[in-house]
Amino acid sequence: MNKLDLSGLVDNARLNRFHYGNLFWCAIVIIFDGYDLAVAGVALPSIMQDMGVSAASAGFMVSSALFGMMFGAVIMGMLADALGRRWTIAASLLIFSAFTAAAGFTHEPKVFSILRFIGGIGLGGVMPILVAQMTEYSPRRMRSTLVTLMFSGYSVGGMLAAVLGKALLLKYGWESVFIAAGLPALLVPFVLRYMSESMSFLQRKGRVNELRKIAIALDPSLESAGSYHFKLPEALKSERIGLTTLFEDGRGISTLFIWVSFFMGLFVVYALSSWLAKLMANAGYSLGSALTFVLVLNFGALVGAVSGGWLADRFNMKHVLTGMYACAAISIVLLGFRLPHSLLLVAVFVAGASTIGTQLAGYAYAGQFYPAAVRGTGIGWASGVGRVGAILAPVMIGALVGMSLPLKQNFIAIAIPSVIAAIAMLCINHNRRAGGQSSSLPAEHAAEAGL
Repeated sequence: MNKLDLSGLVDNARLNRFHYGNLFWCAIVIIFDGYDLAVAGVALPSIMQDMGVSAASAGFMVSSALFGMMFGAVIMGMLADALGRRWTIAASLLIFSAFTAAAGFTHEPKVFSILRFIGGIGLGGVMPILVAQMTEYSPRRMRSTLVTLMFSGYSVGGMLAAVLGKALLLKYGWESVFIAAGLPALLVPFVLRYMSESMSFLQRKGRVNELRKIAIALDPSLESAGSYHFKLPEALKSERIGLTTLFEDGRGISTLFIWVSFFMGLFVVYALSSWLAKLMANAGYSLGSALTFVLVLNFGALVGAVSGGWLADRFNMKHVLTGMYACAAISIVLLGFRLPHSLLLVAVFVAGASTIGTQLAGYAYAGQFYPAAVRGTGIGWASGVGRVGAILAPVMIGALVGMSLPLKQNFIAIAIPSVIAAIAMLCINHNRRAGGQSSSLPAEHAAEAGL
């Protein structure tokens, strides 16, 4: 009976319908995830006025979803490795859709915060799982490009929230923007029907028939290749699921620096996402113009994510991310100056590309750093630690906004974490990544490898 190396098959595969289908479903889910997350920042000025809350209180209301995302990223990421990705993605999708929509039916700040917290569990849970899914099924030569292309759907969701916000806020109120977020729940049956399960999970469960279907989808010529079996290499059989695996095989220090970069990167992302519209409104721009800045920010993120992934497939990914973090710090500082409107839009665009775009590329980097068997756990913990920064950002920047500091000082405060993230990225031992060590098996194992 022939032996089949599925991991090698994926690495060297030519793009076909299987890859496009995987990209499509992951991107659709992440678009709605991005929308559901961005609606709070888009509607924040209207919510503050309608509920009569201060800037500091509004910061806590926004952070409630981020607090839920911290738990969701860790819990759902580990559940995906233990129980399978399809059901975990479907559960996360249902949770964030239902509870984001429910937040549109309340005018009580505490109830709003509770609903956003529960919705945040789903919002945070879906991100690391989708990154792990795209990483596992993307050809090696364009893995970063495909992962960031999928994750650029997050920015499309943010742009969708800004566009719908401008269209719906004045006509129907902020509630309508949240209620519309319930529609993605309709995707759950399709996710369960069409999304593939993780190969490493199927291998552990002995579900050989499903592995065979995936192999044929990757290479249709295998349908007539006769019988074969999948043999798991010893190097991957020994992988356990849990936090301790992230610190094994020389990955410990680098794991800590990845967490620092995620903490600082997500601090900046959510500081801008939550307060850019309000800061620009305070600077004298109309609500419509302030929402335009949010739209440009997310369009920049879309371009930054795709271009960052393209560069990462051709150059050292660590150095690409370091440069993008440095660019983020410079562009954010520029937002605090009185620039001509056209130059200000360019600065906002670059800020989106080098903050949100960089963070999306950072997920791709984390996905390739850890071995497949613990990829969901690795990305989930990095994302979970990063959520602490995301939680603190709206509250801390809200406190600064409440102090009525000069605009320049607000943006300098937002820019500083990008500098720290760049330094942390430089300290990561790039050679300990899965692609350079754990997933690339020694020659004596390569001949008999199979997943």
